[in-house]
Amino acid sequence: MTLERKVANVFQLDDENWMKHSNPWSVWTRYSVLPFIVLAFWSRTWIGWWCLIPGLASLFWMFLNPIFFNRPASTRNWASKSVLGERVYLNRDKIDIPDIHKTPLFSLLNLISSVGMLLAIWAIVYYSVWGAVLGVSLAYIGKSWYLDRMVWLYESMKNNNAEYKSWDY
Repeated sequence: MTLERKVANVFQLDDENWMKHSNPWSVWTRYSVLPFIVLAFWSRTWIGWWCLIPGLASLFWMFLNPIFFNRPASTRNWASKSVLGERVYLNRDKIDIPDIHKTPLFSLLNLISSVGMLLAIWAIVYYSVWGAVLGVSLAYIGKSWYLDRMVWLYESMKNNNAEYKSWDY
């Protein structure tokens, strides 16, 4: 079982929920989570322990978001294809992906995103505006580039597999 499949299981991404998550609204609104978490916990000096309410609400939104929206009217857009590509990638232990996609780039991009997250957490603890901006930026650059590679993977695979092709509408 791939790590990505384990993460998908945490978010309860079955066939129907994957299609809900491929809704562009799901993808784009999910980008709101990290800044809201940073802001929520940053606000602890202004509102004390009350900062847990927006912080936990942001975390709740992160888990609810993939299943909150309906299936998209069309999956022929960048955001939908990025999610479908993630689904293809997590399924690589069952359906082989082309050699060009078997690269350490995906791991590197996830590492960049993770470093950004850690930097953002550090910035929250030490009230570093520049650390927060840099951390969130790194997290989003890594994630966005990763998602772009997932679009490429999906486009490479959709015509070679009937199930993948059925997601294209």
